[in-house]
Amino acid sequence: MLLIAGTVRVPVENLAAARDAAAAMILATRAEDGCLQYAFAEDLLDPGVIHISEVWRDKGALEGHGKSAHMAVWRTAVRELGVRERNLKIYEVGEGQPL
Repeated sequence: MLLIAGTVRVPVENLAAARDAAAAMILATRAEDGCLQYAFAEDLLDPGVIHISEVWRDKGALEGHGKSAHMAVWRTAVRELGVRERNLKIYEVGEGQPL
């Protein structure tokens, strides 16, 4: 299982447009085979910072996601919205346990 976690920074003036673009991409991604979790969350204390959390069944599922049509649309939106400071890391993880 793969975990992707990190942040991106969106110019504050573009947050509303980013929400709309992200919502469409998130809905399409959650329907993908192998997507176990996919979420964005705005930081309450640092305007413009978006926390990203993804869990994928395996590398093949993640690779398929990267080639999807909705990711191509998202990549264009990211450039147009001025998204910067992309800081995402990938981790190989096992099954989690309740905390």
